[in-house]
Amino acid sequence: MTATVLVIDDDPTVRESIAAFLVDYDYEVATATSANNAWEVLEQTAVDIAVCDLRMPGVSGIEWLEQVRDRQPSLPVIVVSGAGVMDDVVKALRLGASDFLVKPILDLEVLHHSITRALERTRLEQENQAYRQHLERNNAELKRGLDELRKDQLAGRQIQMRMLPDPLDAGEYHCEHRLFPSLLLSGDFLDFFELDDNQLIFYIADVSGHGASSAFVTVLLKNLTYRLRRNFHRGSSDDLLYPSRVLDRINSELLATGLDKHLTMFYGIIDRETGTLSYSTGGHLPMPVLLTPDGAQYIEGRGMAVGLFPEAEFKTRTMELPQEYRILMFSDGILEIMQQSALAEKEACLLELIESESGDLDGLTQKLNLDSDNEVPDDIAMVVIGRGEL
Repeated sequence: MTATVLVIDDDPTVRESIAAFLVDYDYEVATATSANNAWEVLEQTAVDIAVCDLRMPGVSGIEWLEQVRDRQPSLPVIVVSGAGVMDDVVKALRLGASDFLVKPILDLEVLHHSITRALERTRLEQENQAYRQHLERNNAELKRGLDELRKDQLAGRQIQMRMLPDPLDAGEYHCEHRLFPSLLLSGDFLDFFELDDNQLIFYIADVSGHGASSAFVTVLLKNLTYRLRRNFHRGSSDDLLYPSRVLDRINSELLATGLDKHLTMFYGIIDRETGTLSYSTGGHLPMPVLLTPDGAQYIEGRGMAVGLFPEAEFKTRTMELPQEYRILMFSDGILEIMQQSALAEKEACLLELIESESGDLDGLTQKLNLDSDNEVPDDIAMVVIGRGEL
């Protein structure tokens, strides 16, 4: 695209010779006899660059540069000055002149080079300005998107928190929990409830990954257990009474979603009449801890993760419970915040903490520094199911 050059000089010989030279280089040329005349030309013509003499009657080149800085600061200006007015040249450069040339210009190729360089610099500045504006628009859009996402996540967090159970006191039994998400939305989930006069059901699940997709799976879990409870009370299904069946149902439904998500889980049922615990585990780590007056130990069990394989099989185990005990369940995020390097050392440390705090979740929270504002690397869920006083 051909550039348009405005030549401002009160000397017609100089003005016309410069104009003729620039036309030979395929520039579009406009001329002005004075600074005031230059503004008249600029009102009528789009100019890419100006060549201005500093010494002109009326408004000088310096004064015109001051006007340009206020009225059209993006216009590049090359000043032309006699050798004896170097102070004016310094002022012109401070006012933003792109270059200066000394009269008389013996080789007009120098002028062509100066114009080319100034136009290139202006083009780069315009591109940079356009790029900055583009970034600012994108950043503004990104901020709006992030604000909307945060609002959505906060709403999702409120829904998730409402899905969690309130502390439960059922006769001699007490159930409570703590949840510390690494993000606004948690991939950990837990629940406990009385199914009938004799059955107390509880579970903990740790969904793979973080964020909204993992949180969505926790909604599926809540919905599934709600449907199974409803079916039980209607008399159409007793699956809730069989831990392995529950894990089978979750496994098949999770695979059917196509979310490419899996979870680890421990599902337990306490029969308060017989004093037994029936449970099934789906690859959960660490295993729940049974705390009695004699100390703390991990409940035995193993199994495949839930939602990975259609042919996964889950087993139901049964054990007798003492008169007084605490069953504590944790998601694997609890192990990540421990200082020990080996898994066996972490699990041993967790047993020691549980014994020292008598299975109290507030005490464990304080000892693990979870009641501060420190971020946790992974979601941490804790549940305690207790009977009697330890």
